Amino acid sequence: MLRSLCATSSDKEFTIDLYQKMLRYRLFEERVNLAYTKQKFSGFCHLHIGQEAVCAGIGACLTKDDYVIASYRSHTQALNKGISPEQVFAELFGKASGCSAGKGGSMHMFSREHRFMGGHGIVGSQVPIATGIAFAIRYRQEKLVAICYLGDGAMNQGQIYEAFNMASLWKLPVIFVIENNQYGMGTDYHRVTSVSEFTSRAPGFNLPWRVIDGMNVLTVYQEFLPIITEVRAKMLPYLVEMKTYRYLGHSVSDPATYRSKEELSHYRQNDPLSQMADYLKGKGFAREDEFEQWDNDIRAEINAAEVRAEAAAAPDEASVDEHVFVD
Repeated sequence: MLRSLCATSSDKEFTIDLYQKMLRYRLFEERVNLAYTKQKFSGFCHLHIGQEAVCAGIGACLTKDDYVIASYRSHTQALNKGISPEQVFAELFGKASGCSAGKGGSMHMFSREHRFMGGHGIVGSQVPIATGIAFAIRYRQEKLVAICYLGDGAMNQGQIYEAFNMASLWKLPVIFVIENNQYGMGTDYHRVTSVSEFTSRAPGFNLPWRVIDGMNVLTVYQEFLPIITEVRAKMLPYLVEMKTYRYLGHSVSDPATYRSKEELSHYRQNDPLSQMADYLKGKGFAREDEFEQWDNDIRAEINAAEVRAEAAAAPDEASVDEHVFVD
């Protein structure tokens, strides 16, 4: 059952839950970053630090049966959809208990059980798949929605416009969520994109659209809820651009020297966790010692999950040919 909430709501339990989710995502990604530097796993690793409000706010609007599909920066979306921290760690470490049986790694989290239809390493490749999922929802006459996360870099890929056209033509219940974190790898998106807002391309496909402040979780929730309610009721697609920012480099190996300290400082002043903490304090919903306790408890939870995942068994060599084709 979806609930409504205004940014001025006194719903203490709900707003604290939003804060704790964002804190869990932030601390999880920080621990992943540390594990990578300690060479506990290898390959590519793209963190979501700074973008937590998008995932938490949208996640609060979903039912457990809605579908989510994402790009390679998807650890937090996987957690939000119900995959446990231990399963995500195990996947990073290449363990059999990982959500993709240790065969996907950082960029390819997946869980059919939780209807998380994967992180995808090829830029923009998830968009046509999301459109296909939405087609299946309409074909089965289900009151569900497919959420498709994509980055600003994907918005210059040709296949997504074919998908937009099909979604609009066939009235498919899919919401394309652009996480515009300002940079495609190390390039400011303004240098490679002809428009300042990607949603300006929506009218060409007769797509309804909205631009949302992706740094404030209450704003994300408040403005996304009527969108998903409309999509669910009317069976139509939607394009949403979340204005957000990543604090670290494109991947763990990227020092992000292409940005100024002033720019980074500007966005950190609007940090999603700090904004929500100020809101909770201002409403009298939480004391300083409670924030400290939440931080300690969640750190302990995440550290324990990492330890268990690291101790888990590696995949059996005999399973190397499994999961290549769908059953």
